[in-house]
Amino acid sequence: MGMRIRLLLAYDGTRYCGWQRQPDQATVQETLEAAVAKLIGEEAPVIASGRTDSGVHARGQVCHFDAAQASVPPEKYSLALNRYLPRDIRILESGRADETFHARYSAVAREYRYYLLRGRIADPFAGRYVYSHSQIPPVTVLDRYAAMLVGTHDFTTFSAAGDPSESKTRRIYAASFFPEKGQVVFRIVGNAFLWRMVRSLVGTILELGQNGVSAEQLKELIAARDRSMAGPTAPPRGLFLHKVMYDAGTA
Repeated sequence: MGMRIRLLLAYDGTRYCGWQRQPDQATVQETLEAAVAKLIGEEAPVIASGRTDSGVHARGQVCHFDAAQASVPPEKYSLALNRYLPRDIRILESGRADETFHARYSAVAREYRYYLLRGRIADPFAGRYVYSHSQIPPVTVLDRYAAMLVGTHDFTTFSAAGDPSESKTRRIYAASFFPEKGQVVFRIVGNAFLWRMVRSLVGTILELGQNGVSAEQLKELIAARDRSMAGPTAPPRGLFLHKVMYDAGTA
């Protein structure tokens, strides 16, 4: 008898062209599906909570797949799959999920975090995971911009040209900047996000802050629904899918 397996995984996205399988490109999905096939002896599509972009990392990605044969105890899939995976992809937890669970459609919120470092030079151990910038405004200034994001808005201004979403409206539950271990962290929680939306927001907020523009200007950019009005897109290396929530009370 088959079962649905739920996985919690973390990965360093530096050498991957994002989550989604692509022809002739290394992706997290393709790598994980190959490991699953080796373990259970059959191909099984692995569905994620969302598609991270090329070079973006994850600490709390959630995915699922269906195994036709119950050959491995659900809680042992983490250890078993890690034997077939490269070191930059790790299964943190595994377990059995109800057949109604869907990693993408059952999720009620996703949390992303973007890491910034003041200065032009980051040490080689942090440089792969932060955006080092010499002109990061004070956290109190950045946080005023973040407050403008909370609520339900059409984020067309901050969508990439190739975003396939029919609707660009998203609900943001929380957004803030805060200091952490010498870095500046942007935290944003929403029901879903457009392609490159978080990186576009970070780049635009940095530009507005550097130019001394009021926080209300960000609200006007959102209302404009004009991609050409957004600032530069921040690089992928500082962005992490931090957590996916399936309980409405945790959003």
